[in-house]
Amino acid sequence: MSVRVSDHVLRQLRAWGVEHVFGYPGSGLRGLLAAWGRAGDEPRFVQARHEETSALQAVGYAKFSGRLGVCAASSGPGAVHLLNGLYDAKLDRVPVLAILGTPDPVTDGTAEATADGIAEATAKGGAHRREVDLHALFADVASEFMATVTAPEKLPVVLDRAIRTAYARRCPAVVVIPADVQDLVYAPPEDEFTVAPGADHGVPSDPPPDAPSDDSLRQAAEILNSGDKVAILAGQGAAGARAEVERIAELLGAGVAKALLGKDVLSDELPYVTGAVGPLGTRPSYELMRDCDTLLTIGSSFPYAQYLPDADRTRGVRIDVDPRRNETRHPYEVNLVGDARETLRRLIPLIRGAERGREWFDTVCANVRRWDEVSERRAGLSADPINPEYVARVLDPLLPPDAMVSCDSGSVTTWYARCLRLRPGMRASLSGTLATMGCAVPYAIGAKFAHPNRPAIALVGDGAMQMNGLAELITAARYRDRWQDPRLVVAVWNNRDLNQGTWEMRAMEGAPSFLPSQELPDVPYAQFARSLGLTALRVERPEDVEEAWRVALEADGPALVEFLTDPAVPPLPPHTTWERLEATAASILAGDADRGAVIRQGFKAKVQEFLPGREPGGDTPD
Repeated sequence: MSVRVSDHVLRQLRAWGVEHVFGYPGSGLRGLLAAWGRAGDEPRFVQARHEETSALQAVGYAKFSGRLGVCAASSGPGAVHLLNGLYDAKLDRVPVLAILGTPDPVTDGTAEATADGIAEATAKGGAHRREVDLHALFADVASEFMATVTAPEKLPVVLDRAIRTAYARRCPAVVVIPADVQDLVYAPPEDEFTVAPGADHGVPSDPPPDAPSDDSLRQAAEILNSGDKVAILAGQGAAGARAEVERIAELLGAGVAKALLGKDVLSDELPYVTGAVGPLGTRPSYELMRDCDTLLTIGSSFPYAQYLPDADRTRGVRIDVDPRRNETRHPYEVNLVGDARETLRRLIPLIRGAERGREWFDTVCANVRRWDEVSERRAGLSADPINPEYVARVLDPLLPPDAMVSCDSGSVTTWYARCLRLRPGMRASLSGTLATMGCAVPYAIGAKFAHPNRPAIALVGDGAMQMNGLAELITAARYRDRWQDPRLVVAVWNNRDLNQGTWEMRAMEGAPSFLPSQELPDVPYAQFARSLGLTALRVERPEDVEEAWRVALEADGPALVEFLTDPAVPPLPPHTTWERLEATAASILAGDADRGAVIRQGFKAKVQEFLPGREPGGDTPD
């Protein structure tokens, strides 16, 4: 039997080590779907409930494995649906390949070929059914690589370049294969230098950047050695440099704050790790940035300038593998372009740690201990019916040592950022830059296919759950038998409110909650999960929270826990002052439907910062 283009696509994916493709079928994929049948479902086709979630599953797979995430869809509406997940990959720098099939020919003179014969544009929008201008649609999100396969012999080089670009640039790449081309007999390229990769090619690493010069390293060391109060900001780019970050922090007597995408870079058990930084961050991270005189940023393009030190009084050094990311919101005297681990290894011998005093280090550690006490007291405050902070705080010590945690966007992100202390061996991620809702459950599913022997936990608000989480429970139920460790816990903070937006209206617009936009229907999440054969619990009392977590984490398959939480508990920014709190209260009094509870909960949460330290075993103030 002759080999078709569609057969060779799967052959080439297997040669690159691709084991899973997350997708949704459509007429534009008919040739590829037939090839999957001939190939015995290798690589495995994982059917999502929607093209958007298939792309998000590919992103989750890539984030938790470091390998290429692959998604597939038909063009037209399917292509449009992919965009959100691909933008998530682009902005968080994740290698993802999207394969698109078009049901109608695009080789009608509207595709433009480059000098090497590869079409870099697809059909222009026209009157054909389900047709969209794919080149215009993906021009931004796939700016690093997008091409259309117009002839069988062009397939190997297109797919090879797409995968290499996705890995090297850590970005999404898009390959369009028209349905009529999928069914053509495959013809290998005549040029021996465009042969498809074999299994021995392996996974390419990032191209080696220009290594920092000895002179720039000495300049960086001079700045860091001259600082009395050094702060370190660690992002996802520091993920492979855990030991080196710890070492330089100890030499400098520095505190380490983490961007949300770098939450699992360093253990929160270290006494000088202040936790997340930014509007969802902790008080000690805010104090670290406010009071330091020197900043070392490692692998982060943190966007909130107002949470970084004052540039007029703070010197700075930055380490990043990508020189294009040095245009940030904070001016640095020295930008070291290079891999974080190797750059720190060369920098550490130049650091003079023995000459440094410990006052600043001791202050940072004391602030961390103080914040932990405040956080524990806040979590213990009464609420109606359950304090959302308490739900996350109870999970913290119960996290399995090999847990993979995904978090959605919303008020739940605040509790994830502040209350979960990650320890060595744990992994965690979220949509850090795009901050899209509806990512946590697809991420967890992608993570389970990346590491089927590890438990996954998705932290989700009820808004995101209604957006796509309920549908993807079907996917989790369908594939539960494919995972050696079948545990996938979905935790829903059910507060019947689009809570993050509500609090932003109150705090930033000075406006009360607008119920027609913010109020959500009360959906029986646990009941729906139970109908799919999943373990499901609905928790209405704080005294049942811990047991519910334990049951879900010990289940023999996917589980959902629905916590009824109080929308009036405020996700206070770390720099909230009494004046800001009073201004927010004034706007709430102007007509917020929940004004009494909101003001009461806000006052109780803020006052915890001013209470004296609590003796072990003492009662939590309320």
